[in-house]
Amino acid sequence: MVCARCIKVVQEELEKLGFKPTSIILGEVSIESSITSSEMKNIKEMLWKNGFELIEDSEVRLIETVKTLVIDHIHHSRQKPESLNFSDYLSQKTNTSYFYISKLFSAKEGITLEKYIIKQKIERVKELLMYGSQTLSEIAFELEYSSTAHLSGQFKKETGLTPTKFKQLKPHTRRPLDNIT
Repeated sequence: MVCARCIKVVQEELEKLGFKPTSIILGEVSIESSITSSEMKNIKEMLWKNGFELIEDSEVRLIETVKTLVIDHIHHSRQKPESLNFSDYLSQKTNTSYFYISKLFSAKEGITLEKYIIKQKIERVKELLMYGSQTLSEIAFELEYSSTAHLSGQFKKETGLTPTKFKQLKPHTRRPLDNIT
């Protein structure tokens, strides 16, 4: 689940099945009562019908947690962790060494975690450019770039366009956050 609408859909669908989720956050659901194998089958079917899947493998679950943390941090969080770099942030949130996370991510996703973070940031930059309410300098600051030039360089490397050229294009090309790899 990568957005508030995803959370809403999962909550509503679980309630239709008779469950009362105690907590739903991006990528994770807690249900108070125990679940029978028959009920789990119904939950899996419901998730599948809505474009989601139940992740039971611990390594895949860790990767999905990392993706969710990256997306949440870049696209949804307005409060950035003070003086905490991304690797420390992910290690702290997952209680796992960054070396292990990074190695596992590359092996499972076929892309480095650093590249994945950059791609997510570029999608956020595209979104903010489309809104047009912030300067490139403000966007660079919000997304924790060291400078506007650094943001512009990464943007051009990823899209083939400068931020200014992208802003002038109609229609804008963006990708769903959960399809970025």
